[in-house]
Amino acid sequence: RAFDGCYGLTSCTIGSGVTSIDRAAFQNCSGLTSIDIPDSVTSIGNAAFYGSRSLTSCTIGSGVTSIGSGAFEECSSLTSITVKATTPPSFVSSAFRNTNDAPIYVPSASVNDYKSASGWSNYASRIQAIP
Repeated sequence: RAFDGCYGLTSCTIGSGVTSIDRAAFQNCSGLTSIDIPDSVTSIGNAAFYGSRSLTSCTIGSGVTSIGSGAFEECSSLTSITVKATTPPSFVSSAFRNTNDAPIYVPSASVNDYKSASGWSNYASRIQAIP
């Protein structure tokens, strides 16, 4: 909950030495508009960005292997979500609940893997190849 409720936070750079984003770390950061999670991060905790309603874009690095429950839930202004991992991270289907039906971009060779993976399959109609 390091930045939970920091309504005035409009930008944040996550350094390449960071390996995890813990539970509710950026929950309700309503001023945050985009986030780029570096390849060094392997896990995104439950509700990490929950309720960050101004978030319009999110890029999740290739090192992420797990995305927790509600991680991006209620980020209702999202227009794009990019996941660079070639293997679908373990995932709880509520992670992207109420995210404006934003497209979820993944590596082109992995589109079918994501569409059939546990949890991800609930978002199959939104999963597309990274342009």
